[in-house]
Amino acid sequence: MITDPLAVFLTLAVVVQVSIKLEERVPLFRALGAALTGILLGMFLSNAGILPGESAAYDFLMGDGVYFGIALILLGVNLQSVFQAGPGMLAAFGIGAFGTVVGAVVGAILLSDIVGPETWKLAGQYAATYTGGGANFAAVGRAFETTPDLFAAGTAADVIITAAWMVICLAIPVLLGRRGPGPEKAASTGTEPESLAGPPDPGVEEPPTLEQGLGSSVRPVRIGHLAALVTIAIGAVWVAGALGSLFPSLPEVLWLTTIVLALAQVPAVKSLPGGALLGNYLILLFLASNGARSVIATLVSIGPSVFYFAVVTVAIHGVIIFTVGKLARLDLPTLAVASQANVGGAASAIALAGARGYTDRLVPGVAVGLLGYALGNYIGLAVGGLMRALLGV
Repeated sequence: MITDPLAVFLTLAVVVQVSIKLEERVPLFRALGAALTGILLGMFLSNAGILPGESAAYDFLMGDGVYFGIALILLGVNLQSVFQAGPGMLAAFGIGAFGTVVGAVVGAILLSDIVGPETWKLAGQYAATYTGGGANFAAVGRAFETTPDLFAAGTAADVIITAAWMVICLAIPVLLGRRGPGPEKAASTGTEPESLAGPPDPGVEEPPTLEQGLGSSVRPVRIGHLAALVTIAIGAVWVAGALGSLFPSLPEVLWLTTIVLALAQVPAVKSLPGGALLGNYLILLFLASNGARSVIATLVSIGPSVFYFAVVTVAIHGVIIFTVGKLARLDLPTLAVASQANVGGAASAIALAGARGYTDRLVPGVAVGLLGYALGNYIGLAVGGLMRALLGV
């Protein structure tokens, strides 16, 4: 068994590398995603006796490591882009976020007896992740100190449900209505089609967007960029920890989210490339370590109820966003893209819009996806706290 922390860290790095390669090259693993593949590989190595169940490497990734990743991802959130979304997409996103909260609360009430005493934690994590994406799931789980087995089971369920919901959102506009207006009718979403917006100003360098930076960097990343990103991330995590100690009634992750979002609006910071890329890598390492800390027997006993919890949350989200959205006269393509922004984040929103040819909804979908990244932690912490009080834990 590998016990040296550095060797454990090296093994996790190899797991992430293999997971990314499998996602790129094998259709099955592309469907699973690198996150779930990393969890499964970590679980296999741990239960096969190759990796230990506990290690200082895991402790780092469960602590400051995941916070660094969250900070780096949030540095790519430009709050000004939210205004590009238009009233239709913003309304759809708001309805979807409300549906997610209702789904998480109902799921917690229905399944608390079989999920167990940490039901309130999972309610907060699902409310967070189905408002803005997986980084929110990790952040709220870290704040609530969710046990590794429940965290890994919840992440696996989240990835599976998110993938299934993408298929559903691709199908709904076709099954329930027309394909949606083309670019010439883009005014219904409150934004101008890209083709009519005019060419970008050649004298202005556009900062990389979050959805572009999660898997690759659109601009070369120089050592000065890395130095600045690392300094900002470490500084933000340190300040958030200090404030969390001074004001223990407010979770550290709440301070971190607020600090980083404020810094992300500074022009010199928002122009730094590579932050989301590095942050996503740290999140993948963190998830692989969660898999390595998990015991198969415990996951099997926990898994079904956790999966049902995710199903209930997303199903209620779907019913509310498409029912209320249609009553509010919002078109199905807009609702589908907004729902993907809630459930899967900005990258899922742009993938769905691109796959269905909703070119007029690309920018609005990304904008509300970024809004979800920004709001997810706040909503998740609030829902978790509410369910803890209601369940009397």
